[in-house]
Amino acid sequence: MIVTDTSTPPAVAQRTWLGAGLALAAVGWGANQFAPLIVMYTSRLGLSSAVVDAMFGLYALGLVPALLVGGRLSDLAGRRAVVLPALLVSFLATCLLMAGGNHPAWLFAGRFVAGVAAGLAFGPGAAWLKELSGDVGDGAAGARRSTVAMTAGFAGGPLVAGMCAQWLPLPTVTAYLPHLVVLIAAAAAVWRTPDPVQTGRNRAASAAAGRSRGLVRHFLLFVLPFAPWVFGTAAIALAYLPALVADRVGDQALLFSATATSGTAVAGIAAQPLARVIHRLRASQLLPASMALVLLGIGCAVWAAHTLSPLLVLLASIVLGVAYGVAQFCGLAEVQHITDSGSLGMATAMYQVLSYLGFAFPFLMAFAQNHQRLSPPSLLLGLLGLAAAATIWLAIVTARQQRSASGAESGGADAETGEPGPA
Repeated sequence: MIVTDTSTPPAVAQRTWLGAGLALAAVGWGANQFAPLIVMYTSRLGLSSAVVDAMFGLYALGLVPALLVGGRLSDLAGRRAVVLPALLVSFLATCLLMAGGNHPAWLFAGRFVAGVAAGLAFGPGAAWLKELSGDVGDGAAGARRSTVAMTAGFAGGPLVAGMCAQWLPLPTVTAYLPHLVVLIAAAAAVWRTPDPVQTGRNRAASAAAGRSRGLVRHFLLFVLPFAPWVFGTAAIALAYLPALVADRVGDQALLFSATATSGTAVAGIAAQPLARVIHRLRASQLLPASMALVLLGIGCAVWAAHTLSPLLVLLASIVLGVAYGVAQFCGLAEVQHITDSGSLGMATAMYQVLSYLGFAFPFLMAFAQNHQRLSPPSLLLGLLGLAAAATIWLAIVTARQQRSASGAESGGADAETGEPGPA
């Protein structure tokens, strides 16, 4: 059994979490503002879909090492010490993207640096929100606020960038200007936000070896099969489905892509009441219940890819967004439940590393489509089969864990009453 940290975080004012939340939203904006512009760059620069999807996925190469470094640094030096530089890195990334209107190399660099910024911000930022949410008496408040903050950025970025690119002059520049304003506001808010790591939070040494082994085992058995589907569902809606019907929406391709990607994120926020209902289930049932929505979302994507209907693409994006929102909440809640305070930043970062593996799905499907001549519905059906296998695995291991826990409780009761335990 994994023992979680029970230390009480220092008292903080009720609204102090907003600074950390705004930072997550600002970096999430920068991470996702590129998504609806894929259509524009494909036609403007003559890039193949595989190249643009690779550009989209390059973000993950910057994100993974930055997540690991940022999570560990924030456990040692404090959350603000990592999140504030992350905002500056995000500012640099957007400037690089602005320079890439006619030079794809700058777009590759900008996407990579945007991944670095997200990696530095998302793990420490989610841990920071958890620590600043102790006033509400709800152990899942940090996970919920982190999901809403990041997803608000994921929604705002593509919607505003797509609208600017559709209607303003110099779209490869003006699409990115609003993000710079948001970053400046976030940096000012973060500067005034208290940091519990620096103001008295328990900074005990790492957990005992037995607990560490239990955490690693839990990650391997539960988090690893689950986490990639968090952003895997979002990535299908953001980077794969809209491109399939781009030629069917004519001159409104940019606006359609922005609407689809923003609808995905808005659905993720709107799904939080459903996530709270699911959170009332037993802890062992959270991940399998989330995977049921993942299966539904990918099933809708198969239908949309088969019909090539723009309306069905929008519908599938909404269902995938609901699946993302619930899965992100449940995944963060799971990690925060099993992790002690001294390693919360690193554990959150590890979870997000695994979740961001899902961003490779569009690139892998585009690669298979180009080299193996497989159709999009067939590829999505294969992905649906993998998701079903992950769901079955989680159902089996959670059922076994629940039986083990029940047996341990029964054995303890028998020892107390003197009754013999089960043979």
